[in-house]
Amino acid sequence: MRLDYTFYHRPCLEVARDLVGKVLVHKTEEGERRLRITQTEAYCGEADTACHAHRGRTKRNEVLYAPAGTVYVYLCYGIHSLLNLVTGEEGEPQAVLIRACQGAEGPGKLTKALGIGLDLNRSSAVDGERLWVEDDGDRRPVRTAKRIGIGYASQEDQDRLWRFVGE
Repeated sequence: MRLDYTFYHRPCLEVARDLVGKVLVHKTEEGERRLRITQTEAYCGEADTACHAHRGRTKRNEVLYAPAGTVYVYLCYGIHSLLNLVTGEEGEPQAVLIRACQGAEGPGKLTKALGIGLDLNRSSAVDGERLWVEDDGDRRPVRTAKRIGIGYASQEDQDRLWRFVGE
C-alpha cells in the first residue's frame, strides 16, 4: 500500500522511525526499481543546526517548507544526489533523509541504485507518478544512533539520536 499524505503529515522523528522497513519505489522507463529502507535520519527544522533550513529559507532549501510528502533531492559534494522526504506542517521545514536501503548502504549508493536524480526534486511521493514509498507490512525492531556526517552542526545536535536503523 502506497503511503499517503497523513503518513508524512506528522512530526519528523515519528516519520523517520516509521519509514524503516518500508519499500522505496522509483518508476523509470525501464520499469520499477524497489529497495527496502534500512536507515533514515531526521532533520527537524530551523532550530536543528544540522538541517538545511537552520539559517532560514533560501532558494536551495525552499522545498523543505513544502507540503508533507514532497521529495527533496540535493547534490552532496557535487557528486551524490541525496533523497529526503518532507514531513510535518507546511511552512515548518523538516525532512527525513533516506540514508540506506537493503543492498545499497549509503544515501548516495541508494539513489544511484534506484536511478534517483535532481529531476525528482519538488515532486510528490504522495501522488506523483515516479517516486513513492509503500508499506508491505514489514515490521522490524528499530534502534537509534547519532546522525552521520554533520560535523558542522552544534555538538548538541551532533549528539542527538536521530538516526533510525532497522535490525
